Amino acid sequence: MQTAIMPMPQSAPKLRSLGDILDRLESASRCGSTVSVGDVLREVGVRSFAPIILVPALILVSPLSGIFGLPTIGATIIFLITIQKLFGRPHIWLPGILKRREVKSERLRKAVGWLRKPTSWVDRCTRARLGVLVSRPANTFTLLLILGICLLIPALEILPMVTTIFAAAIAFLAIGLLARDGLFTLLGYIQAGLSTAAVWWMITTGVGSFGG
Repeated sequence: MQTAIMPMPQSAPKLRSLGDILDRLESASRCGSTVSVGDVLREVGVRSFAPIILVPALILVSPLSGIFGLPTIGATIIFLITIQKLFGRPHIWLPGILKRREVKSERLRKAVGWLRKPTSWVDRCTRARLGVLVSRPANTFTLLLILGICLLIPALEILPMVTTIFAAAIAFLAIGLLARDGLFTLLGYIQAGLSTAAVWWMITTGVGSFGG
């Protein structure tokens, strides 16, 4: 039985690594046959903006991204959280219709297992560097870029793998915010640029083929 109607704690121990986040997701998956967005919020903490932006991004990079409609739901959640971060809201709010969205616990555990190896490598590589890219003005630009990507994802869900490459860009940007590592912020910018170029190429090639 889900416990989505229970009040959410206003604080939680800070998450400093991707491994910590995956541990929380795995913990949420042990509480029942399904896991809701509300369950994840309770595990991660409603003040943890960067980790909560990162969670759906990681899920959309994992094999779970193949679930129809999930990229749009993930992008909507990331968009709402990012807006709240930009406006300085002290804790995360999501509408009940999103907090009640569920995925099977077994599928989430498999996704977490799939993510363990790459996230472990990322945790070993992150450190504070390129501070100019994680300064306050740069972080504002980063959050605006995340918003722009979230607006694109629903329209691109019909294109295979496209939402995954854009989600990877969000993941890099969120890692930069979480670890204050400007290198990952830079990788996020590059990934976003390459993803946009790839989509433009797919669209123009498709239009050209149709016209021919």
